[in-house]
Amino acid sequence: MDIEEYFQRIGYTYTRKKLDLQTLTDILYHQIQAIPFENLNIHCGEPMVLDLETIFDQVVRKKRGGWCLQLNSLLHWVLTKMGFETTMLGGYVYNPPTCKYSIKMIHLLLKVTINDKNYIVDAAFGRSYQIWQPLELSSGKDQPQMPCIFRLREEEEIWYLDQVRREQYIPDQEFLNSDLLEKNKYRKIYSFTLQPRTIDDFEYVNMYLQTSPSSLFTSKSFCSLQTPDGVHCLVGLILTSRKFNYKDNVDLLEFKTLKEDEVQEVLKNLFNISLEKKLVPKYGDHSFTI
Repeated sequence: MDIEEYFQRIGYTYTRKKLDLQTLTDILYHQIQAIPFENLNIHCGEPMVLDLETIFDQVVRKKRGGWCLQLNSLLHWVLTKMGFETTMLGGYVYNPPTCKYSIKMIHLLLKVTINDKNYIVDAAFGRSYQIWQPLELSSGKDQPQMPCIFRLREEEEIWYLDQVRREQYIPDQEFLNSDLLEKNKYRKIYSFTLQPRTIDDFEYVNMYLQTSPSSLFTSKSFCSLQTPDGVHCLVGLILTSRKFNYKDNVDLLEFKTLKEDEVQEVLKNLFNISLEKKLVPKYGDHSFTI
C-alpha cells in the first residue's frame, strides 16, 4: 500500500512533514470531501471487509467509499504511517426512537495526540452529523463547525458527542414530514470511552451489521458525501442535498426521488463512485435521518 495513492485519492497536496493540528485538519477535511460514507457493498451482494489491504484497494484504487469500520481504519493507518500518535476507540451510537445508546460497540473513531493534547477524529459518520475538523477532547466546550455546533461532554469516564443544529428549510412540501428529517435541535450522536481498541475488536459487529435483519445497514442502502458547503445523501432512491447555513442560521434541504435507472449516474456525478455490480436500492423501516 502506497500512502501517496491515498493522498492522490483525497486530493491532498500539502506538506506531509508537519505533524500538527493544521495538517491533521486538512487531511480529515480532504477525506470527507472525497470519500463517501456508504454501505453499498451490502446491497450489491458483496461483503464489507475489514482487512486493511482490501479496504485500501476498494477505497483508494477502486475509488469507492465505506462505513466507519473501514474508513476510520484506513485513516488510522495513514495517520500512524505519517507519525501521528493515533489510537482507535469504540463508540456506541445513539438511537433517537429508543432514546438509548447501542448496546453493541458499533462505531470506530480515532483519538490523535499532538503535543500532549488529545483530539477526536472521525471521518465516517456522514450526513449532517459529520465533523469537519478534529474535536478538542474537552468536556462541555462548544466547538462550532460548518455543519453545526459540536459538543463533547464527559461523565464518569464516558464521553458523549452531541450537536446543536440549525433550523432547516425544505422547499418541497411533499417532504415536510419525511422520516429522513432530523427533528431535534439538540442531538445526541454517540458515546465512547478512551480505552484503546484494535480492528479485531470490531470483527463480530462488522459481520452482524451486514447480515442481521435488525441492522440499519441491511434495512437501507445509503451513500453520503460532504461538499464544500453542505452534504449530499442518497438513501434508497431518495436524494437529498443540504446547504449549511444558507441564510440566517438555517440549512436548505432539497429532496428528489430518483428513478432506479438514474442511480448509477447520480453516484458517478455527485458521489464520484462507480459500482462494479448492480445496486439494489433499499429503503426499509429502520430509522435513519440525514
